[in-house]
Amino acid sequence: MKESLGTSGLILNEPLLWEKSKKGRCGFSIPRRDVDSFPMDENVIGDGPDFPDLSEVDVVRHYTRLSQWNFGVDTGMYPLGSCTMKYNPKTNERQAGLPGFAGAHPLLPTSLTQGALKLMFELEGFLAEITGMDAVTLQPAAGAHGELAGMLLICAFHKDKGQSRSKIIVPDTAHGTNPASASLCNYRSIPVKSNEHGILSSEAVAEVMDEETAGIMVTNPNTLGLFEENIIQIADIVHSKGGLVYCDGANMNAIMGIADMGKIGIDVLHLNLHKTFSTPHGGGGPGAGPVCVKKQLEPFLPVPRIIAKDGEYSLSDDFPESIGKLHAFYGNFGVLVKAYSYILSMGAKGLKNASSLAVLNANYIKEQLKDIFDLPYDRPCMHECVFSDKNQEPDKITTLDIVKRLIDYGFHPPTIYFPLVVHGAIMIEPTETESKENIDLFIDALKQVVKEAKEDPELLRQAPTRTKVRRLDETAAARNPCLTG
Repeated sequence: MKESLGTSGLILNEPLLWEKSKKGRCGFSIPRRDVDSFPMDENVIGDGPDFPDLSEVDVVRHYTRLSQWNFGVDTGMYPLGSCTMKYNPKTNERQAGLPGFAGAHPLLPTSLTQGALKLMFELEGFLAEITGMDAVTLQPAAGAHGELAGMLLICAFHKDKGQSRSKIIVPDTAHGTNPASASLCNYRSIPVKSNEHGILSSEAVAEVMDEETAGIMVTNPNTLGLFEENIIQIADIVHSKGGLVYCDGANMNAIMGIADMGKIGIDVLHLNLHKTFSTPHGGGGPGAGPVCVKKQLEPFLPVPRIIAKDGEYSLSDDFPESIGKLHAFYGNFGVLVKAYSYILSMGAKGLKNASSLAVLNANYIKEQLKDIFDLPYDRPCMHECVFSDKNQEPDKITTLDIVKRLIDYGFHPPTIYFPLVVHGAIMIEPTETESKENIDLFIDALKQVVKEAKEDPELLRQAPTRTKVRRLDETAAARNPCLTG
């Protein structure tokens, strides 16, 4: 390997703010008081808030040093499979920060929020066109919230037909939250195994689909990074028994602008705007998980819905078959602005190109690494590829050892031990935003790690060695969690 991104560098220790505090220090000048002083009630607040006394430089250096302990997508490659942790253009952040959007209060009357309402109305239309669906709600606050909304819509659909169904089919290549979302709607998950090619077979679905089953939850592309090639036949089987097809669209980054989800038989589709459509991801949010539906499910969409009439936009609750509100107000609006900006700036051609490049990058990595890692499904992948640690087992090196050592080379670890259908899984998603030069550095780093696994396996077991915090005892942490801070 010619070059490594990882280095020991200057890693500075940093105490707590209260430990840095020195009485009398202040980072700003308080304006001259123009009101009389008033003593605080010591019975209520004791001696007052315990704020540390700090200079401006104390504060700036404190948070700058803490930021340098972290790794983010603005720092380098974040190859987390099934998460689409891609670099996001900063222009979208600027649009979301415009005063008219960022400063709008959610209780403003519609007469003062026409711009925001128009943006949301048009975003619904964009997402419907991109996915090939008929109607959209922007309310769900994240992917799992979108899953729940999808299940509630399916439940409402069957209830409207006077049917009481109790089961949902969930493949082993679906996202992990799918069974939980089904359970919240009192559905019992019926597991179905993928076939030897890593996808669902129509025969396996036909075997479990019956009149008691409300539908199927399929992730497409699935968590192995493979497109469900039999989806049209599967949808026909489910529809023939009166069921509906829900698609987890978290992996839409591979097929936006390419696959028409409506034409392949999908009835309900959730999207992760915070993954596919250029909004920040990670750290607990904010997110956005819009749900797209076919015409038959439109009456059940949550309220309030955005209505356009004679060039004016309003919020309406006049939808008697609706599943109701999903939460207060209308989702994480700032995230919607960023996604709207991304779609406008990319255009149809740009969105399709982004998907194509994401798939190209993943297949390039797959071909470059399949000689050193076990590749359970050696076939063209979509936006991510999945390896295992099977080739390293004779040296007693695990997936965890490999990715911990990768940190020393300056790369964030990929997703590991998921999906569960692959033992010792290493799931890699480069996204479309990484250049060939960066990807080649990543590939070279992994090749070097595999070489070290043969020549000096103990080095991998001790990794990472160049980080501020060394390898933690994850087993002890899981068995004896410290929940008090």
